Amino acid sequence: MVRLSRAETQERNRAKVLAAARDEFAARGFREAKVDVIAERAELTRGAVYSNFPGKRALYFAVLADLAERAPRPPTPPADPTAAGALAAFARAWVARLPLATDADSGEARLGRDLLPEILADEHTRRPFAQLMRVNAILLGLALERLRPGRRLVRVAEAALTTLHGASQLAAAAPGFGEPFHIVTACTALLDLDLDDDWPASPPITTRARSADEPWTPPAATDLLTGEPFRPGDGVVTVLGLHRASAFEEAVRTGADVTAVLVTSDPGELAPLARLAVTDLRACLDQAVEPPARPRLRLVCDATGELAAAAGITAVSDATEAAVRVENGRIVACAEGFGACHAAAVGSGPGRSSGK
Repeated sequence: MVRLSRAETQERNRAKVLAAARDEFAARGFREAKVDVIAERAELTRGAVYSNFPGKRALYFAVLADLAERAPRPPTPPADPTAAGALAAFARAWVARLPLATDADSGEARLGRDLLPEILADEHTRRPFAQLMRVNAILLGLALERLRPGRRLVRVAEAALTTLHGASQLAAAAPGFGEPFHIVTACTALLDLDLDDDWPASPPITTRARSADEPWTPPAATDLLTGEPFRPGDGVVTVLGLHRASAFEEAVRTGADVTAVLVTSDPGELAPLARLAVTDLRACLDQAVEPPARPRLRLVCDATGELAAAAGITAVSDATEAAVRVENGRIVACAEGFGACHAAAVGSGPGRSSGK
């Protein structure tokens, strides 16, 4: 028999805990699920469960994130859609997964039913989740803007996501309520509204970037927008805690190639929540619009902090806001604090002047 290494044993045990937890949450729901039963299902000790996950809620978020990331990729979206067609396809993909009246007592329906109540139960999860929803609105808005250039569509995306999340909550509380086709139509009509969505020339508060000349040797990472591994190269790398996650838009709006790195002081619980939120959006976005041939935005959940450390940020928190600009494989500008993403994109470095 081949003897497993310590890392291989830990990975195997983690997978066993996730599988057992999925079965327990599906059978009983989050609140009635018991860690002791999960350990028994996994044929491990209670201590082994807690050595992999800091608590039941962290384990619940990890189960949902793992399921979302392992879900089969949808078929290729229609070629050359309009913005209205893409938003309609996005909404159709969303409502297609809403539970029907006949699904009310199914294991799959029980599995995700407690997600928002658990997020709402604690400021520790509410505040990051609010920013993650903002991230999702930016991602959806940017996808729509590729099809209807010349207008910022993030507020349209916010309104669409508000409508769709409301439909999800009503489907869980009152299965069978509402007509899905009407929800799709309502989301599409949002594109015709004037939501006064203007982007300022620069953020109201901008730190100053400083010149640098340091090696850029980042580890490989997984792009949450594609699920594919990559190694960050030239461009702007933003390192953002989950209380400031949406600030990467400041770099995106300068036209830079951006790698947005999300970090947190609680990777055990909040990192899987971040993965879940973005992957959940991607599942619908993949059915609405093809990814760009040359991505100008990548999004990473840096649970270990290794990518942040490569950018010179060795201590992270949920309030972290920092960015570097990389040119020819070297860090040429750094910024920290409010407005760091914009400052690193336009500030000091070869051929640049400091941001104001």
